[in-house]
Amino acid sequence: MDLGLQQKVYVLTGATRGLGLASARQLVADGARVVLSGRTKETMDAAVTELGGPGHAHGVVADNADPATAERLITAAGDRFGRFDGVLISVGGPTAGPVLLAEEESWRSAFESVFLGALRIARTAAGALEAGGVIGFVLSGSVREPIPGLGISNGLRPGLAMAAKTLADELGPRGIRVVGLLPSRIDTDRVRELDALGGDPEAARARASAAIPLGRYGTPEEFGKVAAFLLSPAASYLTGVMVPVDGGALRGL
Repeated sequence: MDLGLQQKVYVLTGATRGLGLASARQLVADGARVVLSGRTKETMDAAVTELGGPGHAHGVVADNADPATAERLITAAGDRFGRFDGVLISVGGPTAGPVLLAEEESWRSAFESVFLGALRIARTAAGALEAGGVIGFVLSGSVREPIPGLGISNGLRPGLAMAAKTLADELGPRGIRVVGLLPSRIDTDRVRELDALGGDPEAARARASAAIPLGRYGTPEEFGKVAAFLLSPAASYLTGVMVPVDGGALRGL
């Protein structure tokens, strides 16, 4: 199936590794061009090279929590590639730990990047997009079910999902779509770090895999394919949806 991604231009935040980079790979493979953000020049340059160089990808060193980031990224898409068709907003996971032990400063800094930074980028993107544009949020299965040991994430991501759902209502009349992705156990550095917190990552992975109907962790490539579809014109009648990419791990409908 042709996803209609040829010559489309997308901004992807936090895309020098993991799910963001996997999504960028699939978009570029299907003919799109991408603007990536990340926190260091070294990782950014490596990602741009992997994606085929300046003709396919452009990197901007930026932090989602910085109020200037949103405008810089959207402007870069137009300046570098001459158009802007959508954005995929993802951020690193907040500090792990229970709600009762999380310091106020941890909540505050996570809110700035996970919630407010993401919302700022979405609002800026909405101001620049035309009909057919799309705003995507990389969220988490914690939108629907709390994940043990991730108190801050459990607290912030459901609220961001509801804000995204509201944005879908607000932007729909302009022909702009808003979608969310809910990854669960995808085999990324972040998930491996979480598995290692208890001291026996192999046992943690085995327990988690046993609770997934497909019996295994997903790959970043599998996630990237879903993200590319949701961002593409092929998904033109999908908005306001939160799509689990979890091998069936979420138990609710």
